Amino acid sequence: MKIPFSPPYIDESVINEVVDSLRSGWITTGPKVKALEAEVMKLTDCQAALAVNSWTSGAIMMLRWLGLNSDDEVIIPAYTYCATAMAAMWAGAKVVMVDSGQDFNISVDEIRKAITPHTKAIIPVDIAGFPCDYEAIMSLVNEPEIQAMFRPSSPVQEQLGRILVLNDSAHSLGARYRGQAAGPQTDITIFSLHAVKNITTAEGGIICFNLPAPFDNAQLYKDMRLMTLNCQTKDAYTKSQAGGWRYDIVGRGMKVNMADVNAAIGFAQIRQYDKLLAERKRIYNAYDEALSQYDWAILPPSVKDDSITSYHVYTLRIKGFTEQQRDELISEIAQHEVAVNVHFVPLPMLSYYRSLGYDIANYPNAHRHYEHEVSLPVYPQLTDEQVQIVIETVVNAHDTIVARHQI
Repeated sequence: MKIPFSPPYIDESVINEVVDSLRSGWITTGPKVKALEAEVMKLTDCQAALAVNSWTSGAIMMLRWLGLNSDDEVIIPAYTYCATAMAAMWAGAKVVMVDSGQDFNISVDEIRKAITPHTKAIIPVDIAGFPCDYEAIMSLVNEPEIQAMFRPSSPVQEQLGRILVLNDSAHSLGARYRGQAAGPQTDITIFSLHAVKNITTAEGGIICFNLPAPFDNAQLYKDMRLMTLNCQTKDAYTKSQAGGWRYDIVGRGMKVNMADVNAAIGFAQIRQYDKLLAERKRIYNAYDEALSQYDWAILPPSVKDDSITSYHVYTLRIKGFTEQQRDELISEIAQHEVAVNVHFVPLPMLSYYRSLGYDIANYPNAHRHYEHEVSLPVYPQLTDEQVQIVIETVVNAHDTIVARHQI
C-alpha cells in the first residue's frame, strides 16, 4: 500500500468553494481573500491578518517595512528551512544564525549571546508546529539593558524602540501557546499556506499584525495591503467596477497578493479546521503510543506547559543513529512504499550558506537533531490501518539497520 507523505486535503467543500470562485467571474484578490483573512483572525485572535502569495514574500515585505540596511542583523535559528534566511537576505540584512534547544526550536540563551547593537529583528521558528517560548523571547527584547543596546536605523525601528520579533509560524497555524491560540504573542506572525501545510491555498501565507502602541495594526494592514499590490491605490476588484478605473501609485510596492481562487481552498478548509486538527492529533497520538515503548525512539514535543503543537509533522529522532544510518533507514522505509521526510537540513550544511562562511560545527544541537531525525506523515486522510503500516514499517526498518550494523 502506497502511503504518500503530505497530500493536500481536498473534499467536496473545497471543490465547491473553488468552483464558486471560478463561476463568479472574479479569480484574483477579492471577497474570498477577505473571508479567509477574517477566519484566520477568528482562529488566532490576531488584531489583523493579511493574505499574501507565500510566507517568504510576506516576510520580505515586513522586513523591508522595518527598514533594514546592510549593517543590520537578523537572528534566526540554524535549524530551519532556507526561506527564513532568504527573507532577511532579500530585505538587505545580515543573517546571524544561532543553535537550537532540545525541542528543535531556537535557544533563547543563544539568542541572548548573539544580540549586538546591530540586531534589528529575531525570527524564531515553530519547528513542526510546536510553539517557541514566545514569552521568554519577548521578555528578552524588552529587557532594559537589551533595549539600551538597540540602535535604530530607520523611522519604524525608532518608533518601535527595540528589536522586532517576527515569528516564523509556517508550521503552527492552530497550535496553542500557554492556553492561547498561537499567533498574537509576537509583533508579527506569519503562517504558511503552502500545499503541504495544515491549511493550504496551494501557495500562500498569512501575516498577522500584533504590534504594540503607538502602532495601529488596522492601519498597518491597510498600508501593507497596498504594498502587496504595487502600492496601487485601488485593487483590481475595485478598479474593475463601473466608473472606478482611475488609480494612483503612491510608493515602491511589491506584487505579492493572494488570489481568490487560491483563497477559496483555504477558506473551505479553515471552516472545518477543528475536525481536521482532531484527525492530525489522532495520528500523532497513535505514533506516540506505539513508539514510546522503544528506547531508541525520541518522541517529538507535543504538549508542554499548556503549549500544544499543531500536529504538522511527526519529527521522530532515532537514538544512536548516525546520519548515514538515518539515511539507510529512510531508504529501507521507501522500499515498502511509505514516504517519510527530514525536517530540516540545517542551513550551514547547505552549499550556499557554507559558501558564505557558516559552519555547522558552531551549531551542535542543530546538527544532532538533523542526523537523528525522520519525519512521519500526518494528515487527516490517513486511516488507522495506514498509520499502523507506517509504525510497523519504521520499527522493522530500524531493526534491519541495527542488524546490518550490529549496533
